[in-house]
Amino acid sequence: MPETNALLALAGRHLLKTYKQPPLVMTRGEGCRLYDTEGRSYLDLYAGIAVCVLGHSHPALVKAISEQAGRLGHIANLYYNDRQIELAAQLCARTGMDRVFFTNSGTEANEGALKLSRRWFFTQGDPERVDIVATWSSFHGRSMGSVAMTGTTKYWEGFGPRLSGVSQVKYGDLEAMRRRVNDRTAAIIIEPVQGEGGVMPAPPGYLQGLRALCDETGALLIVDEIQTGVGRSGRYLAVQHEGVLPDVLTIAKGMGGGVPIGAFLVREKYAEALAPGTHGSTFGGNPLACAAGLAVLEVLDREGLIEGAAKKGAWFLSKLEGLAAKHPALVKGARGRGLLCGLVLADHVEAREVLGAMRDRGVLIAQAGDRVLRFAPPLIVTEAELEEGLAALEAVLSTLPREAP
Repeated sequence: MPETNALLALAGRHLLKTYKQPPLVMTRGEGCRLYDTEGRSYLDLYAGIAVCVLGHSHPALVKAISEQAGRLGHIANLYYNDRQIELAAQLCARTGMDRVFFTNSGTEANEGALKLSRRWFFTQGDPERVDIVATWSSFHGRSMGSVAMTGTTKYWEGFGPRLSGVSQVKYGDLEAMRRRVNDRTAAIIIEPVQGEGGVMPAPPGYLQGLRALCDETGALLIVDEIQTGVGRSGRYLAVQHEGVLPDVLTIAKGMGGGVPIGAFLVREKYAEALAPGTHGSTFGGNPLACAAGLAVLEVLDREGLIEGAAKKGAWFLSKLEGLAAKHPALVKGARGRGLLCGLVLADHVEAREVLGAMRDRGVLIAQAGDRVLRFAPPLIVTEAELEEGLAALEAVLSTLPREAP
């Protein structure tokens, strides 16, 4: 404990208190396990919020990062670098998009998508067409532009006036979107599955309806795959389940397996909107991050992890549905796609208390929305590890009161 206490004391003095962290300090990971300074082991079923798709310390990722660090760690975008070009080509091949801009995070990817959509209409002689329509309960990031698109009011409060021209409608309500979109709408931004909003998959036909609406009105369709992309849904992109091709696509989280990297991808028609000097990034697409991105793709293919996410995800969701049926007083239901699943708790059950009880049993999960337990494990997770997590969850549920106190 002396080392842990010393580190916690330093954290208390020097870190901004923007997170509600338990008094644990993680020091290493291997596969789907994390270890703290006391040597305690935890089964990781949230993967750093859907980031560590290969788990922790995957040999192929470690090798790629180490070798690239010994060759070239960073070069600014004043020059091409080989890893960046190779990764861009692979991403376009997998997504059906044409061009890529690399960022450091999902927030930056969404900022770039917002800028591109407005700039496109400026280049077309329609500079007043700047409105963005998003949805309630969405999450698109923490910067001033991306938080304006985020449809959860608590993220806006206290930061002054929001970016003008951005509004929200109910998720899944195509008619509400039709009523809102007009000749001032530059873009619609949508998540195929709302992650932070409660693991809420788009209803059947919704994404196709948005694609048709954008084709009809000329607005751009931005699809935010920051949490759902990179194989988590059982396809490389969740939107591919619906056969929809966006105009702009944003991805991040799982791209680098833990190395910060994101991107927005565009169809050729809109690429000219961002001419030289209109957008940039110092670190975006640097060789080290792109080498990690290439390693992730190689392992996804070699180990069949995307197909595995579909199979294991369907199995796991059925198990969560079974728990919901077994504990109807505590659980309202389960939903999700691939290895992004949510268990919806009853109104009197506090999600944070369940998270703490799971952690005490050595299993780490996350929260989405107010009362949804979110499971987003590494794609390498085994059914045995998922069973371990389910057993812990069953034990926790068995201790909870069936009614509100």
